[in-house]
Amino acid sequence: MSKEKICGIQKFIKVLEESGELIRIRDTVDPELEISRITDEQSKSAGGGKALFFENVKGSPFPVATNLFGSFSRISKALGVGSLAEAEESIRALTKLSAPKSFSEFFHLARKLAPLAKIGPRKFSGKTAPCQEVVETGDDIDLTNLPVLKCWPKDAGRFVTLPLVFTKPLNGGPQNLGMYRLQIYDKNTTGMHWHIHKDGAHYFHEYKSAKKRMPVAVAIGASAPVIYAATAPLPRGIDELLLAGFFAKEGVRTVKCKTVDLEVPADAEFVLEGYVDPDELRMEGPFGDHTGYYSLADYYPVFHLTAITRKFAPVYCATLVGPPPMEDCYLAKATERIFLPLLQSVFPEIKDYFMPWEGVFHNSAIVSIKKEYPEHARKLISGLWGQGQMSFCKSIAVVDDDVDPSDLSAVAGLLAKNFDFERDTLITRGILDVLDHSAPTPLAGAKIGVDLTRPIAGEAPRKNADTLKLGPLEEKEMDSLKSALGGIVNMRAEGAFLLLSIERRSRAGKDIIRAISEAEFSPRKFTVLFDDNIDITDSSKMLWKVFNNVDPSRDIVKIGNSIFIDACRKTPADGHTRPWPDELSHEH
Repeated sequence: MSKEKICGIQKFIKVLEESGELIRIRDTVDPELEISRITDEQSKSAGGGKALFFENVKGSPFPVATNLFGSFSRISKALGVGSLAEAEESIRALTKLSAPKSFSEFFHLARKLAPLAKIGPRKFSGKTAPCQEVVETGDDIDLTNLPVLKCWPKDAGRFVTLPLVFTKPLNGGPQNLGMYRLQIYDKNTTGMHWHIHKDGAHYFHEYKSAKKRMPVAVAIGASAPVIYAATAPLPRGIDELLLAGFFAKEGVRTVKCKTVDLEVPADAEFVLEGYVDPDELRMEGPFGDHTGYYSLADYYPVFHLTAITRKFAPVYCATLVGPPPMEDCYLAKATERIFLPLLQSVFPEIKDYFMPWEGVFHNSAIVSIKKEYPEHARKLISGLWGQGQMSFCKSIAVVDDDVDPSDLSAVAGLLAKNFDFERDTLITRGILDVLDHSAPTPLAGAKIGVDLTRPIAGEAPRKNADTLKLGPLEEKEMDSLKSALGGIVNMRAEGAFLLLSIERRSRAGKDIIRAISEAEFSPRKFTVLFDDNIDITDSSKMLWKVFNNVDPSRDIVKIGNSIFIDACRKTPADGHTRPWPDELSHEH
């Protein structure tokens, strides 16, 4: 092995262990379901729990590491910063650079930019790259030797969940790095689950049009900044390794693959080399996804391996996704902070934004702005729906710059006191993430924008904002609701919100809402319906259901001055003919 400096994931694991943020598990564990159960429990612990290192894995000679980035402390360490706020400010400093107006300014700027000259990928210069200490080709290729996890009971099989997938455009240009799960089919083939909107899928269609095989390389385990960069929503054509190099403060060392014309990090633990045939599709999934539901089975390209290379003593790195909070929430929070300055460079009126974990990254955003003119909030909402990954956001709420968008109690207070449905909502149609199961059709559906800013000159005043009853339900009101519905499991009035868990049976949501509206009780401003298995004292779980189960054009109904929101599972009675996915659980 070369003496050239390599800072891979094993060094990061050592740092975590030395700082008391990693637990070693020496008992033999099963990669099918057992590792994921232990990881899920740890992820749900206070502050994200600890990173886990499983030394002895049934059926494989290789250890497994999980939950490596699942806390604010660990994701900050991964990026080489003291906090995510520091990472945000490092990007903000770049956005503020301007052309020099004097020689002194020129030299001052040169000193600032000099470190950036070192962040580009660099060729590994040693004799043998660590990721190629062992090379297996032909009949020696056997994916079943890797401790690939089966994460949830109804998963279609074992999935590589933290893959660094390298592709490149057909006619040249920077490589692309993305993270697309791989279902193991057999010893030398996997699924390649890149969504239709992802860069990998875009390049795949280039090869398909040219009727050529597409070279692909998948690294498993690399330096922590590289793993983060694979998840970052960079514009197409920007090399993700530049972002990794920026946080590592040095360029990522890369080496050419043995059997395909691609470059991979020299410090990777494993590298899977091969190709995707654009004319071959195979059923992939279901898979327990980050939405907290099983993503449905569908046809995806097939990845054929031509080589597996690895270190002599590699560590297999995996992540578990599911109902928030989990490890991917911290990766997403890093993206929220890092990309705020870039978003502000396009929309300087933005003071801050917040994407609740319960919205699973693509379903909800709350944005605070310095409002300057009439309908400014609506203009911003429309603009955000045209920006990169923000285009998938199903709900955007805008508040004034003196409101902390991460203070959900304050935002709920604005909804309760000020919200005027007709005046303050913008409902439109647009693209949605493929994992959004609530829309009647895949990949597109209704989106809602909400203006919670104070009216200014030129804007209409709000009407009937806070005229409805607040406070607990009286006994006669509860009796009336029970009589009207006959299937209420639990009910709770919280300020302007009435929360109901109901036995839905085969009834349509709109029929249930109509029955509630006709009951003899003092209406609240918001009435929210949940399935009978939902604990209506668990605010986080209720938000998760609202953000994931609601189609704005179908499931939000205004009757009088009351707004009804149906956050229940949908059926054909609601006009929803797509299969509704099962919620994730470790119970069979």
